[in-house]
Amino acid sequence: MTSLPSVTVTILTWNGERYLGDILDALEAQRYDGDVDILVIDSGSTDATLEIVAMHPAVRLHEIPNSEFGHGTTRNLAAQLAQGEIVAYLTHDAVPLNDTWLAALVAPMAEDDRIAAVMGKQVARRNAPPLLKYDIARVFDRLGSAHGTTVFYDDGSLADEAARNQAAFYSDVCSAARREILLNHVPYRDVPYAEDQLFGRDLLAGGYRKAYAPSAVVEHSNDGTIREFGDRVAADLIGLRQIGTTVHPVSRFAAFKQWVKWTLMDSAQILVDPDYGLGRKLYWLAVNPVYHASKWAGYRRGSRYAVAGVPITR
Repeated sequence: MTSLPSVTVTILTWNGERYLGDILDALEAQRYDGDVDILVIDSGSTDATLEIVAMHPAVRLHEIPNSEFGHGTTRNLAAQLAQGEIVAYLTHDAVPLNDTWLAALVAPMAEDDRIAAVMGKQVARRNAPPLLKYDIARVFDRLGSAHGTTVFYDDGSLADEAARNQAAFYSDVCSAARREILLNHVPYRDVPYAEDQLFGRDLLAGGYRKAYAPSAVVEHSNDGTIREFGDRVAADLIGLRQIGTTVHPVSRFAAFKQWVKWTLMDSAQILVDPDYGLGRKLYWLAVNPVYHASKWAGYRRGSRYAVAGVPITR
């Protein structure tokens, strides 16, 4: 008899060959005192993703057409296909950084049956732009102590939207939830984007608790060009507006001030960042401001994009 609940770790893939082998190796090396099942749901990969899965015979593969993929619906499918009491989720570019990742992710639910879902911590890849590296660190630093689990629930004090959004923040890049909750009480909603943020809100609205487990760490940051980075910022904001989050547009002058502020702050941090040698410091001091320009251009586009039924706030 095992002491921890059984888990199905699900990886949603689409052309995920770059990191998938590392993810599967890391999962197969986990030290977890319970039954673990690894499930890959692939949505029409045309690269070496399926060949990589075939190199790991214990991994279950379920294939769907790309046209059937949905951020929420495919995660609900994972819950239906899961064999474990807990369904853990990883994106195909999130690599567990140690062999206790799964134990740390599941521990809050194993120790407190009031907790319905857990989110792990993300750290940026070493080659990520400083803007992304520092933004990711700030997001997860705000969630609680780096040395203990933080639990979020609606105790009646979340009076304004900012407080509710902070408490409800959720990322399914690295997360886990009780299968019974997913199937019968709070499934993911079928929305084009920001399904994880909506899931976090639904959990709190339903009276459930969610936790942040900083010891469950994955390496994750989005690859892409400078233009693609700005496009992703715009898409993120559009998705948030579609699920009802208030996003205030900024003027060109306000965006310029933000660009100056964050460029200077990042530059000061780059100069003392031990991850960068002198050559990389000089490189990022020149290139990182361009990422900030792309970010704020993307913010302006995303905050002003016409979304059906969603007014542009002033």
